[in-house]
Amino acid sequence: MNTRFDSLDVVPAVPAWAMPRSAIENDVEAAYMAGSALNSLDNLVRSDAAWLGAWRHRMALKGAAAVVRLMGRRESESDLRDAWLLRTPGDDPGPAGNVLAAWRRLAGRSSAPGAASLASVAQQLGLGAGIDIDALAELVEAVPAGPAPLAAARMADAAVRIEPRAEPLAWWLADLALARHMRWAFPVPVLVTQIHSPLLRLGHDRVRARPGREGFGRACLVAAAAGAAEACKLAAGIAVRARRLEEVAPRLRSKGAGEVVRLLLDDDAVAGTLTTKALSRWGSRRLFDRLLQLDAARELSGRAAFRIFGL
Repeated sequence: MNTRFDSLDVVPAVPAWAMPRSAIENDVEAAYMAGSALNSLDNLVRSDAAWLGAWRHRMALKGAAAVVRLMGRRESESDLRDAWLLRTPGDDPGPAGNVLAAWRRLAGRSSAPGAASLASVAQQLGLGAGIDIDALAELVEAVPAGPAPLAAARMADAAVRIEPRAEPLAWWLADLALARHMRWAFPVPVLVTQIHSPLLRLGHDRVRARPGREGFGRACLVAAAAGAAEACKLAAGIAVRARRLEEVAPRLRSKGAGEVVRLLLDDDAVAGTLTTKALSRWGSRRLFDRLLQLDAARELSGRAAFRIFGL
């Protein structure tokens, strides 16, 4: 099996002082924390770790769960994962599953979306007909200036000015703008994961920060700091399991083992019923049982049937 592993000796961590622990009322303090946190995250994103795909898509899952809650739905991360992985190929994953699809598209894309792609994302995020896609596409082409989190905030603000119903899409565009300002090859959903954080509640009434509202720029600075800290912590856990997978990979004798290992490194999760040209459903089950036995993968669903595996 020829799976290539590149790894980090130490996963970058955000300094403790740059992790917001209570409401930040000072723009300078928020900017300082965001800058330090994003520096750590940038070092991670620019590494050559083989498991970055799994990490980005795990972040996409977290972002999708936050947006689903924003839309008034109740699906959890596990529900979203089920909707995505347990559907028949070609089937619509449903409203919540489509939200996950939109965030997976962000985490997997290396270029800015055109009008057609943006229209598809908007539809996945629950926006129907009648929105001004051309204006939104022009907005994407003209990324606002300034520090990355503030540029992201301006992008989201502009999106809801064009289309007041577009808050879910505004967060998607904000994370896209953040990634473009950081010059990352692939975006990482960071800001969106903090939508419901108490840290993003503003004023005496502690109302949730929203695009287009006063204070949203500072909220994005805080979201960048908190989101980067959580992203680095998540990466550290995935790295440990990826190292274990690297250790045991040479001992896997199944014909399709290499492809399964690559899928585990590239994505959030893999269905236990996976079949490939080299691997039957029965062979897949035996391989995943072996990976569990070797502590090289986790079963993520908690079920005895329709199992799902990941790092």
